[in-house]
Amino acid sequence: MNFARMLFCFLAAASAAAQPLSVKWEELTASDFVKAIQQSQGTCLLPFGILEKHGPQLPLGTDLINVRYVSQHGAAQEYAVVYPEYYFGQIFEAKHEPGTIAYSAKLQLELLQETTDEMARNGCKKIIIVNGHGGNNSLLPFFAQSQMAAPHDYVVYVYQHTGWPAGRPALKSQTDSHAGESETSHVMVSRPDLVHLDRAASENGADQNRQDLPKGVYTGIWWYAKFPEHYAGDATGANTALGEFDMKAWTDDLANVIRAVKADQVSLRLQNEFYEKSSHPLETKQ
Repeated sequence: MNFARMLFCFLAAASAAAQPLSVKWEELTASDFVKAIQQSQGTCLLPFGILEKHGPQLPLGTDLINVRYVSQHGAAQEYAVVYPEYYFGQIFEAKHEPGTIAYSAKLQLELLQETTDEMARNGCKKIIIVNGHGGNNSLLPFFAQSQMAAPHDYVVYVYQHTGWPAGRPALKSQTDSHAGESETSHVMVSRPDLVHLDRAASENGADQNRQDLPKGVYTGIWWYAKFPEHYAGDATGANTALGEFDMKAWTDDLANVIRAVKADQVSLRLQNEFYEKSSHPLETKQ
């Protein structure tokens, strides 16, 4: 090998070594994946979205787009491996709208279990499910609780962002939920090319309140009774300033969650203790 060839190989190797590992599972080579699991301390993110109508102005994949944006940016702050696009959740309430993909409840749970099992088999011993879809708010805690049914050598953490810090730009709309002012502002940051703000006023996002039931009574049709057009709010006031504030706050919060999960030495120990005790409950001290 001549000197020029040796120099080229040396520089190429040095350049490759200097390149940071991608946070995206699907972009890593097999050998880099091993390094990524080591660098992440076995901490992996499963961003969980859905495919459903988001008013007249947003893409069907809004929840998936936003939660992956936040997950990738959060993992860039505190390194973790981010699982590819996952949208196999609960969305029966939107089956009447075009583009909605609603899998059976049985398949949702089985696929999620096999996905986390396979992630764990590949070294993800701390799996953070990052929820980006309100329709999963009951499904995911139930899934996490179901991990107590049989032993696992990994821990499932469910993360749902719940609030915004002080200094948030004021909203112009009173009702701000599905495809509303906030969510539209978020997509103006994550994928501005997919926002059709000129269409935001073409459908009614007001609460129709078509049920009259006592407080505490739940029916599956509640969402359709309120928002039959699958649009809850008024997105005409959406703006980039609000989107940038929220997406940064959400990203920073997730980065802190990743740090806390990496530092967690208790959950797996207690989980294993529980599994052991649950195999012979009559020996549990009363």
